[in-house]
Amino acid sequence: MSVLIVGAGPAGATAAYYLAAAGIETTVIEKSFFPREKVCGDGFTPRAVREIQLLGLPHGEDLGWRRNVGLRLIAGGRTVEVPWPVLTEFPSYGLVRTRLGFDQQLAQHARSAGAQILEGHSVTTAVRDKVGRVTGVVVNILDSNGRKTGETKTFHADVVLAADGNSTRTAVSIGLAKRDDRPLGVAVRTYFTSPRHEDPWMEGWLELPDASGRPLPGYGWVFGVGDGTSNVGLGILNSSASFGKLDYKQVLRDWTAGMPADWNFSPDYQVGEIRGAALPMGFNRTPHYSPGLLLLGDAGGMVSPFNGEGISYAMESARYAVEFIVRSQAVSSALGRDHVLSGYGPYVQGQWGSHFTLGRIFAQLIGKPAILRLALRTGMPIPVLMRFVVRVLANLTDQGGKGFEDRVIRVLESLVPATGNEAATASRGFSARSTG
Repeated sequence: MSVLIVGAGPAGATAAYYLAAAGIETTVIEKSFFPREKVCGDGFTPRAVREIQLLGLPHGEDLGWRRNVGLRLIAGGRTVEVPWPVLTEFPSYGLVRTRLGFDQQLAQHARSAGAQILEGHSVTTAVRDKVGRVTGVVVNILDSNGRKTGETKTFHADVVLAADGNSTRTAVSIGLAKRDDRPLGVAVRTYFTSPRHEDPWMEGWLELPDASGRPLPGYGWVFGVGDGTSNVGLGILNSSASFGKLDYKQVLRDWTAGMPADWNFSPDYQVGEIRGAALPMGFNRTPHYSPGLLLLGDAGGMVSPFNGEGISYAMESARYAVEFIVRSQAVSSALGRDHVLSGYGPYVQGQWGSHFTLGRIFAQLIGKPAILRLALRTGMPIPVLMRFVVRVLANLTDQGGKGFEDRVIRVLESLVPATGNEAATASRGFSARSTG
């Protein structure tokens, strides 16, 4: 069997490693050249750390990784520090590393297992056979500056994995459009040379004041990278009335202008430009399986509506996809293999569907300033409640765990239908029961 992967980010490189390690011929098509930047908070919750551990990816400080102990939440003049929980299925620490370094290390890890990664190859369209099954992709070959050389190539494989992010030309080329009944976010971030670069906490600002104290829309973060810089950024959801109407880079400037001067979050200490990207949430592109094609990570809208986390779900989706591909090898007929692969979509829905439904409800609620302020005034003074909230937001639950918080989370998820990841239905309006 041969597998073609479009995109060498966390989803694509993770799948490439597992496939190559299983002895499957694996080729990855990547439009950029490593090392390359990606817009991200650079923070890894324990859920993402688990995937790094399963991959056997080294993550010591000597390689540019920095451990953190939990979340520091700031809102309404209060600060609450919540350590990562001690669980059976997840490590009790998080990590920070720039995507510039992480993506390159992960790609090399996949190469070390035997995967072929072709950089400077930009996909234009998927290739399908007479019955509509995806059998490959057409690419433009780029020069070292990212410009088209005029050369094109066609690659074929038994299975194609779309891991090419929010824009996903692979999925779009076969008619899989973004769904407007699912949440969408926008994130912007930059780096500052700062004495806070060794902060052991991942800091989240649930309210964003400007220099005069006026509230700004969205939520913010400050993550110490450990290399002399801090990653500072903000996100805003499309449930906010301000979505699409603001210069988000200016919102970030206004927010950081109100920070203490000795943090150095000012233009004089800024490293690189402010960059932005979309956050495709809650399965906003479906179906996740079409004959011959599986969607991974951001290409399938696998970003949590709760906290904007995408790396862990990208890597998990890759691991699940490989499990189905490996299982399909035992079936002799092409039709039988497709039947096995078709189980990927329902499996992913079963893993995160209910969590994403709760996240969609959460995204709708926090888009209303009055509700958000009431929730923060109620929750921030109660540390035990905030510890529970962090467990929910970061999706950190032991399956079958007997602890009170684990049981409550399972009950909450059982009360809502799982967000669907099959083909979109005609109805586009959001409701808790609109899950198709």
